[in-house]
Amino acid sequence: MSKILAINAGSSSLKFQLFDMPSEEVLTKGLVERIGLENSIFNMTVNGEKKKEVMDIADHSVAVQLLLQKLTEYGIIKSLDEIEGIGHRVVHGGELFNDSALITEDTLQKIEALSDLAPLHNPANVIGIKAFQDVLPNVPAVAVFDTAFHQTMPEESYLYSLPYEYYEKYGIRKYGFHGTSHKYVTERAAELLGRPIEQLRLISCHLGNGASIAAVEGGKSIDTSMGFTPLEGVAMGTRSGSIDPALIPYIMHKTGQDADEVINVLNKKSGLLGLSGLSSDLRDIEEAAENGHPRAKLALQVFADRIHKYIGSYAARMCGVDAIIFTAGIGENSDVVRERVLRGLEFMGVYWDPALNKVRGKEAFINYPHSPVKVIVIPTNEEVMIARDVVRIAGI
Repeated sequence: MSKILAINAGSSSLKFQLFDMPSEEVLTKGLVERIGLENSIFNMTVNGEKKKEVMDIADHSVAVQLLLQKLTEYGIIKSLDEIEGIGHRVVHGGELFNDSALITEDTLQKIEALSDLAPLHNPANVIGIKAFQDVLPNVPAVAVFDTAFHQTMPEESYLYSLPYEYYEKYGIRKYGFHGTSHKYVTERAAELLGRPIEQLRLISCHLGNGASIAAVEGGKSIDTSMGFTPLEGVAMGTRSGSIDPALIPYIMHKTGQDADEVINVLNKKSGLLGLSGLSSDLRDIEEAAENGHPRAKLALQVFADRIHKYIGSYAARMCGVDAIIFTAGIGENSDVVRERVLRGLEFMGVYWDPALNKVRGKEAFINYPHSPVKVIVIPTNEEVMIARDVVRIAGI
């Protein structure tokens, strides 16, 4: 048995899970928040009990040292020597990485060079990687990229209809995100369907505060809704999703904002929040809509409508679909959204059962048995995919 750490580092946070592989048993998990700020928070689950401590954690190196100290202090492991591999979530791998990669100096330089494409994420991911290298320099580490799964998209999917030199010179193209999640749920769907993934046409709906849809044919991503950045695609918690690009200079002219300010509005003040005027949390939107709030009703319908249209588009793209998958916080838990998304898809063989649709947070088929297209709720597990890739790439 090998103990593998799965790490997701943010600019002021460090999310972690420790796995026993290959059984995939989660030994502990937790989150360090407010790193670099006063009253940092350290959370860890120990034998099913949540431990929480508030203290000042100066930087990621201190957070990593604290995490490793707590692993032995709480008896989760006897010695740090038991940790045989570390997997790091990295948001952007550009065109340089079409698979997870062993972290070497060259790998690290490439990840840093891609920071222009993910300025809020890649630098934070690098900080996490270096913090672990300082403490566990001899433990193999693997970078697992959000974008890698979508590198199988053909040119007609990933190219924008812009001057081709923009792609050649500046790497302007669709990259797609949530790849680790889409990969996990589509592979799991094939298992549940009892069919080789190479024979399946699947539409994966990762619906959380960030949301993306992926068309997966034969186990490979052939299209996805997010683009050059996670701003493209369906409406989200605070992101607008796709809009007419001419709106940006128009809004600048009307409001006096500069381009960066408008992009900030599109990223942080739009989507469910912008439409409803209430909240970016779908649970708040659903409650308000149920109580008759007109803009909450509108926001809910826009959110579901955009997803509905992508499903129809991707079914056409693949000349049919074998299963539609719902995952992530909203996809796993909101029967309201699933109902609105699925309503009207009977014409293409989607027959879903309203009673089965009441499921929350667990694997389930929600289609009628006779439905040609299956509809499956699958809780995502990006961390276990990270652990699996550490074992595979590092040869553990």
